[in-house]
Amino acid sequence: MTAANRPFVTAALAAVVALLAAMTAVPAQASTASTFTSAGSNPVLFVHGYTGDGSNWNTMAGRFRADGWPSSYLDQWTYDWHQSNTTTAQQLSAEVDRLLAATGATKVDIVSHSMGGLSSRSYLKNFGGTGKVDAWVSLGGPNHGTDSANTCFDPSCTEMRAGSDFLAALNAGDETPGSPRYATWWSPCDTVINPDSSVALSGATNTRTACLSHTGLLSDATVYAQIRDMINS
Repeated sequence: MTAANRPFVTAALAAVVALLAAMTAVPAQASTASTFTSAGSNPVLFVHGYTGDGSNWNTMAGRFRADGWPSSYLDQWTYDWHQSNTTTAQQLSAEVDRLLAATGATKVDIVSHSMGGLSSRSYLKNFGGTGKVDAWVSLGGPNHGTDSANTCFDPSCTEMRAGSDFLAALNAGDETPGSPRYATWWSPCDTVINPDSSVALSGATNTRTACLSHTGLLSDATVYAQIRDMINS
């Protein structure tokens, strides 16, 4: 190597070192979404669907705990699924306030399944929830109705029918109001939500999953990882 070439070689080596440093920094940044941090992670309030209860979330809540979320930050809420989704939304408002007070957090993340997406959306739109929720997730939510609700007659179920007064009011105007980050997941193999297009919301990040059943959305590891990283970003 000549003396004249040495500066160019040194500069080239410096560029390579800088590039390698940048490349190795990417995984470290990406992995932060997978880990609970006391400064950046919110409590998670799980809202089950029709005929369900808080135990529906055992698998997902267990995965959150394995990734560092304290049990006090994981609220597997149970409510009376027979009642109107508006009544559930009002009760959800009180549960959010209870969870915030118990944890000292300023906002929660809501993860809902099926009909739970309707009451939690009603809470956001009609009961002041947009100021208390950072991220909202719907798994297989009948956001625009499902024909599966045509043969059941509980107040909550009739509200899931396409064209119901409840859904017309809920979807009027902005489907994703306020500052929360909205995301939905839908499966092409979900036989409970028909049509599949019912799940997606205007203004949300809408994700198609692999071929999963309606309840399979609750336990799929890939869906969990995507939700975890979305709410924790």
